[in-house]
Amino acid sequence: MFSGILEGMETFRFPNPTPNVVPSRAQGLVDRIATAFRVLPDGRKRGNNTKYSLFDAACSAFTVFFTQCGSFLAFQRNLERTTGRSNVQSLFGVHHVPTDAQIRKILDAVPPPEIAPLIREVGDTLYTEGCLSDYRVLNDTLLVALDGTDTFSSESDIHCSCCHETHRSDGKILYRHIAVTPALVAPGESRVVPLPPEFVVREDGREKQDCEIRAASRWIEAWGAHYAPWRVTLLGDGLYAHQPFCEKTLAAGFHFLFTCKPSSHPAIAEWVDDFARSGTLKTHSVVLEKSQGKPKGKRIPEVVRERWSFRFMDSLPLRDADAALLVNWFELTVTDEDTGEVHYHNAWITDHPLTPESLVDLAKSGRARWKIENEHIQTLKLGGYRLDHNDGHGKRHLSDLLAFLVHTAFEFLDDRYRTLRFRYGSRAAFFQEFSTLLKWFLFDNWDHVVAVMFGKLRVDTG
Repeated sequence: MFSGILEGMETFRFPNPTPNVVPSRAQGLVDRIATAFRVLPDGRKRGNNTKYSLFDAACSAFTVFFTQCGSFLAFQRNLERTTGRSNVQSLFGVHHVPTDAQIRKILDAVPPPEIAPLIREVGDTLYTEGCLSDYRVLNDTLLVALDGTDTFSSESDIHCSCCHETHRSDGKILYRHIAVTPALVAPGESRVVPLPPEFVVREDGREKQDCEIRAASRWIEAWGAHYAPWRVTLLGDGLYAHQPFCEKTLAAGFHFLFTCKPSSHPAIAEWVDDFARSGTLKTHSVVLEKSQGKPKGKRIPEVVRERWSFRFMDSLPLRDADAALLVNWFELTVTDEDTGEVHYHNAWITDHPLTPESLVDLAKSGRARWKIENEHIQTLKLGGYRLDHNDGHGKRHLSDLLAFLVHTAFEFLDDRYRTLRFRYGSRAAFFQEFSTLLKWFLFDNWDHVVAVMFGKLRVDTG
């Protein structure tokens, strides 16, 4: 199909419809990422093993996830052999493309904290550009969901000294790399904005292994001063709803909204039962309408009426001990108003005031925590970013997180990209078109690619 095109380099290049236009904000973001990669510290000794620069390795790893194409670098090597140029060079400034094995080896030496400031910078750009205004809820705060996830796991001999070890009942050992991956979420917003992660690490001299809650505490120590001025409410499951972490959250200037079920927090459950028996436990109920999608044969969505029933109480002690932290507790039960079927049930603790007017917003915010799993972690694992793909113990997996964040930022910053992304429908369909163009045709920069795709879309849709 492309044999005629392969005869000359010039036929490989689409005309650039906007060659002298001021670079877009998205293009500026790509340029800043390349600049940050150039100053990564390279701890390798100079010699024959430094044929490929750390910059080339970092950019090459990033492009694989950025284009959502595992074979992207192979196509670029072929393009360079045929034409003397490649899109890795023009779009990202790579001089020589290493192999996958070389990329892993080179990036092994880069500590994760070296990439975290770049992830922070992308989020800061969205914040300063005013892109996150619709994410403000709960007394004008931003919701940051905390959750831990495996970035590597293996039952085989593939492991390293940094692996977390889980000893199973059958005698086998599961070797894991675990990260706490905070992300900005909001009710009704499908996009999440990843923030710098914190890794569960093995520490010399410790009898106990590191864990998710310790990693989350380190995240607050590292980033609390930076994000506190944003006015943040932390979301988390029951693992975080314990006094030491709640106190650390408040000391950092954050609010909290953590899941708190009776089975894991018996002290609060006992207080709730006592107030319920005495008839002093506060209650509130409201009926809300929810669209269920379009029933077969109908043009409009079916609307289901749900009753949201709350029980709540202020200033309950978080633990059965002296100097217990006092928290506000509330419980939600959602039932179908017509059938009485229970659709949802959960309970939370928070430092936000509880009033009949604030309970619905609090519950919607608490339920938004699932977005870190469905919209963030599952997208990273199943949406083409291959977060848990076992391709080495190096820091290459930071490239997938960064690529996902950059794609999200583009949706905020570039109207043409956002139109393209959602007009193509699925994420897979968009990136298939995107990566195919980059495999076979040369482009000057990111804006050139978007301009060509946008022009094609306008022609196809009339």
